[in-house]
Amino acid sequence: MELIKDGIRIDGRKKDELRDIKIEVGVLKRADGSAYVEWGMNKVYVAVYGPRELFPRFLRRSDKAVLQCKYNMASFSVDDRKRPGPDRRSVEISKVTRGALEPVVLTENFPESVINVNIEVVQAEAGTRCAGITAASVALADAGIPMKDLVPSCAAGKVGSEIILDLCKEEDNFGESDLPIAMIPRTGGISLLQMDGLMTAEELEEALNLVKKGCKIIYEKQKEALRKRYKGDDHD
Repeated sequence: MELIKDGIRIDGRKKDELRDIKIEVGVLKRADGSAYVEWGMNKVYVAVYGPRELFPRFLRRSDKAVLQCKYNMASFSVDDRKRPGPDRRSVEISKVTRGALEPVVLTENFPESVINVNIEVVQAEAGTRCAGITAASVALADAGIPMKDLVPSCAAGKVGSEIILDLCKEEDNFGESDLPIAMIPRTGGISLLQMDGLMTAEELEEALNLVKKGCKIIYEKQKEALRKRYKGDDHD
C-alpha cells in the first residue's frame, strides 16, 4: 500500500497537517466537567467528577488528591467488535493518561480526595490516547479543577522515509513508528513520550518539532473551546 505519493498522504494531507479536530465543552450535564472531541474519525467523550471523598480510606493521600483516570473503548468503537471491559491496552493508556495530566493538576489543593477522569472512546480510528488526553485536559478545566496549564497531545510517526504528523488508521497500521506526546505549553515540558518502532536521532528531532507544532494548534483549539463555553449566556 502506497501511503505517501508526491508528498501527499493517503487521506490528502501534507506531512505536517493535522486531521480535522472539533472540541466541545460541557456536553454531559451530570458530570462536574466534560468534553467531547472529534479528531478525524475518532469520537471521544470525557467526564470528570470531583474532587470528592475517596473510598476506601486507605487509598487517601494526606498531602494531595488522587487523580484516577479510566480509559475505555466501547465494544462498537472499532470495525471488529471489541470485547467489553478493560484489557491490558486500556489499563496502560489509563496509566499514561494520568501521568500526562498529573504535572499540571494542583492536587495539593484537595488532600484526602479523589478526582475521577473517565474517557470513553465511542468511535476509534488512530491516536485515541492523544485525543483522550486532549479532551480530559479540557474537561478538568470545565470542572473548575485548578491547573497550571492545559495539556495538548498528538503524535508523529514514520511512514516510508517520511516523518509525518498525526497518523491516520492506515499510517498507524502500516507505518514504521509512532511517537505520541503530551506537552505543557507554558513551560515547554513534555509529560508523555512513548515510541513504538524505530527512528534515527535526526528523525526523532524532526518528529518532535512536528509534534510541537501540532500541539500549539491543538492548544489554541482547547482554549477556544473553553472560551466559547464560558462566553456570555453559555455559562450555566
